[in-house]
Amino acid sequence: MSGDYEVIDPRFADYVLGNCRVERLFNGTLWAEGPCYFADGDYLVWSDIPNDRMLKWVPELGVTVYRHPANYTNGHTRDREGRLVSCEHGARRVTRTEWDGSITVLADAFEGKRLNSPNDVVVKSDGTVWFTDPPYGILSDYEGHKANPEYGGCYVFRRDPDGSLNVASDDFVKPNGLCFSPDESRLYIADTGASHDPNGPRHIRVFDVGADNALTGGAVFATCDAGLFDGFRCDTDGNVWSSAGDGVHCYTPDGTLLGKVLVPEAVANVVFGGAKRNRLFIAATTSLYAVFLNRTGAQWP
Repeated sequence: MSGDYEVIDPRFADYVLGNCRVERLFNGTLWAEGPCYFADGDYLVWSDIPNDRMLKWVPELGVTVYRHPANYTNGHTRDREGRLVSCEHGARRVTRTEWDGSITVLADAFEGKRLNSPNDVVVKSDGTVWFTDPPYGILSDYEGHKANPEYGGCYVFRRDPDGSLNVASDDFVKPNGLCFSPDESRLYIADTGASHDPNGPRHIRVFDVGADNALTGGAVFATCDAGLFDGFRCDTDGNVWSSAGDGVHCYTPDGTLLGKVLVPEAVANVVFGGAKRNRLFIAATTSLYAVFLNRTGAQWP
């Protein structure tokens, strides 16, 4: 096995392909985030937040600018119709890119007050859109526009298909990445409160999702031992592949750390892609990386 992996639990040896190295696909971003894979077009879109642009990688063709300016977009996903859903720091909103290229605003205010700076987003099979709203995009002019928070919290929101916006959870310091388990019975949410307070949270919590979409539980699922968790995705077995300061950490559904994919830069987010969904794309500070794994990503990012 190459030096690109750290095996902590012997089971991890079956998760990786020993002769597959971590490959750098692109270098030249200031803070790479929000990778989103389009299987129908075989390409990847991701954010370079401080440069206010979205980039597009196509196999054999390389990288082009997908959108600039991009309202300092951060996290992305696709809905069940394949449309791109994006978190925009700059405009402090969540949007959907329609098939004709037009932009639909899904959420930009809560109880008449502007959102902070939506960070990461997932779409459930029932059409609900779930996103986190920490203040990272308004703390300075580096990843958005410096401003004051308006509604006084950092919430996890759920937007229902009728357009209503509901608070899914309000007890996070700085909610960040989030991901459903493959059967959508669990929702994992990162808290990166330690980014500004060394004694703050640096963990992922896990919630049970009720039939009415109410969240219960919220116990700590895993605590990061290298930097902070940010974004993450599940494979079809329910394992969580999370970004961290030293690469990508892989956890079983019971929270056991199996091993790490080592990356020479702090990782912000990941997504499974490729023809067989067994290629993990890794957005890490200045670069986009990828590695083939012996696991398949859950169907929806």
